[in-house]
Amino acid sequence: MRLATISIEGKEQCAIVFYEGLLPLEILNSRLDEVWPTDLFEIIKQGKLDDLKDFLREKEEMILLKTSKELIPHQEVVYGPLYRYPSKIWGIGLNYVDHAFDLNEVAPNTEPASFMKPDTTIIGYGDSIEIPLQSNRTTAESELGIIIGKECKHISPDEVPKVIAGFTTILDMTAEDILEKNPRYLTRSKSFDTFFSFGPQLVTVDEVEDLLELNVTTFINGNVHRKNVVNNMTFKPWDLVSFHSKVMTLKPGDIISTGTPGAVKISEGDTVECHIDGFEKLVNPVKDLKYN
Repeated sequence: MRLATISIEGKEQCAIVFYEGLLPLEILNSRLDEVWPTDLFEIIKQGKLDDLKDFLREKEEMILLKTSKELIPHQEVVYGPLYRYPSKIWGIGLNYVDHAFDLNEVAPNTEPASFMKPDTTIIGYGDSIEIPLQSNRTTAESELGIIIGKECKHISPDEVPKVIAGFTTILDMTAEDILEKNPRYLTRSKSFDTFFSFGPQLVTVDEVEDLLELNVTTFINGNVHRKNVVNNMTFKPWDLVSFHSKVMTLKPGDIISTGTPGAVKISEGDTVECHIDGFEKLVNPVKDLKYN
């Protein structure tokens, strides 16, 4: 199952992604006399994701028959971020050796190098990434995002698939020149408004045949900047979730951004993209506040 948050007349709401187009849950509820939450965050928090998946599996043909004229064509959809107020966002630094080399850093090999970001960094597909006044070197990083589906604490890697809602594409930004002044400035360098784009679609675990074989690619202005496969991460996705569940309780909707194959410097007028095999791409234009 694939879900998205889309904007209709200024209102953000959850929609089911079909091959034929997107169906807002508000319309599904109306046509089939259902009462599904129409907010994606609420679906995850209330533990309704598996129920919705089963419902679609059983009744997809009937749903499409009754709502076919109200599906929104893919090319007409206005995406928002999947949701705006997770309890926490974990980022993972230097999880591919190649990225550590870019920054003249030694990749961690005993424990993940993680940091947290505030929800005020969140933007969605098509929103502008804003280079702050304080930075002359801001970078963007394509990453695979893991979305927690169930509250968990002290879980093993083998237990992780049972608590995951799904995956998404992420662009994580860093004011690298601020970070280079002092490694203690990491949180500040990662926390400017617009420094975390995620979406446009939530892809449930059953839709991903082999997680470790997914390619994650950073594009800049239509060209590949850096590409790598998830299997080349130092700390694999299930290990990251397990590790952080032993630090603090993970809650539904929490996000773990798993690290990037390589960061690319962004400038006024650029377009940066995150591509992951089989996922809808994430695209954001760049605006430098020093020129606007």
